[in-house]
Amino acid sequence: MKTGLVLEGGAMRGIFTAGVTDVLMENNITFNGAVGVSAGACFGCNCKSNQNGRAIRYNLRFCKDKRYCSMHSLITTGNMFNAEFCYHTIPDKLDIFDVQAFETNPMEFYIVATDIDTGKAVYHRMKKADYRELEWIRASSSMPLFAEIVSLDGRKMLDGGVSDSIPLKFMESRGYNKNIVILTQPRDFVKKPNKLTPLIKAVYGKYPEFVKTFEKRPAMYNSELKYIRKAETEGRAFVIAPPEKLPIGHIEHEQDKLLEVYRIGRNTAKNQLDNIVAFLNSNAL
Repeated sequence: MKTGLVLEGGAMRGIFTAGVTDVLMENNITFNGAVGVSAGACFGCNCKSNQNGRAIRYNLRFCKDKRYCSMHSLITTGNMFNAEFCYHTIPDKLDIFDVQAFETNPMEFYIVATDIDTGKAVYHRMKKADYRELEWIRASSSMPLFAEIVSLDGRKMLDGGVSDSIPLKFMESRGYNKNIVILTQPRDFVKKPNKLTPLIKAVYGKYPEFVKTFEKRPAMYNSELKYIRKAETEGRAFVIAPPEKLPIGHIEHEQDKLLEVYRIGRNTAKNQLDNIVAFLNSNAL
């Protein structure tokens, strides 16, 4: 059996995921591989570097800092989440990312981004944690309209959630046959057409394949949820989801709300801990 961890994005809803994964790390629950989308990549990389508590720590520290996430950053740099500060200054200087631990941990770690020329998902295995590799996390997390296009390895990329929001099928294609899937929306969530679609068409008109993918995202997302439920029924997946809609938006500057969502994640994981362990230790499919 190869065990995998699938981490949905959702901007600051990802603090729920951080709460869940911190409990997993505290209980020495490890995986052969993981895949993160957007915030799932940003916070999930701490599982490979085994840095329990790091995601909530730096988010609490910098949530009110205009260098971290602000309209000021969007206006002055083109990125709501400041590219240099978030993806390089923090991990290199202010809340050190354990590069050695990340690179020596045998767990495979994949990142999903969207190629805006083709509109298709790009799956990148992150083996190192140098400047270039951290740019892949930025690409995965770059929300359309609120971030600049990231040019990397001959591709132009934006948010991975546009093309593959919950990449369970990808992990199964890599041989991971027992997967924990952490969602950032309740189980009964249904994605509806995005009201920003007309603006997306206007801004990214020169990338028609990306626009098509963006328009199809609700159908893709809901189809993935259906697939995940089937995988759960068949014993191939174990789903961890918020019990109800999380009291947080894409952006959050209040520490109390961040802590509340983090605690919801921790409590959800603790309540399911025995079942998680049983699922991962079972040889049955």
